[in-house]
Amino acid sequence: MEWSATSATKAYLDTINLCGDHKRRCGLWMTREPGSNEFISALAAGMKAKLIVEITSDVSPSTVALATAARHTGGRLVCILPEPVLAESKKVIRDSGLKDIVEFRTENIDFSLVDCNNDENTRLLNLLDVNPTKSVVVANNLVGAKKGLGGHFRRITKDTKEVVVRSTKRPIGKGMEVTMIGRSNVNDKRDPGGGWC
Repeated sequence: MEWSATSATKAYLDTINLCGDHKRRCGLWMTREPGSNEFISALAAGMKAKLIVEITSDVSPSTVALATAARHTGGRLVCILPEPVLAESKKVIRDSGLKDIVEFRTENIDFSLVDCNNDENTRLLNLLDVNPTKSVVVANNLVGAKKGLGGHFRRITKDTKEVVVRSTKRPIGKGMEVTMIGRSNVNDKRDPGGGWC
């Protein structure tokens, strides 16, 4: 997977500014865990994700962070959320100046963020059409012993031998799991390291 430190850095800094501006204007958002939105934005932008998906109960600073990453990669963000908050969510995105980047549909996804704060969001995983050649799914808000999503994608890809699913859970924010899905390369001799399984 090709990495762009420049895109990651720019997205990180823009996320700090955009989330801070919205907080000052509306006073609605209090970042739950400092650094987690910036990390997510930098990760998506750094991997040059073109199609990013977030499953959430409402638009939040992480939505702005992912839209910022999409702006830096020339990609787009697909936001899956309940119908009752759709109008309000569209307004927040429009007010942030990111409306041309956010869409409300799914397809072969490169990068997904699933907010596991609400168990209902995990049932929406069946709507995700992940890119089997290169995709990352981040599950955040894994408080306590909450399980991540890596097992879900292992079940989906079990019949495809050339697809590899690796997951790691880290104490970023309130708990975050990063799952990488991609084609295996028998010539790839590098050490997976870092707790990837």
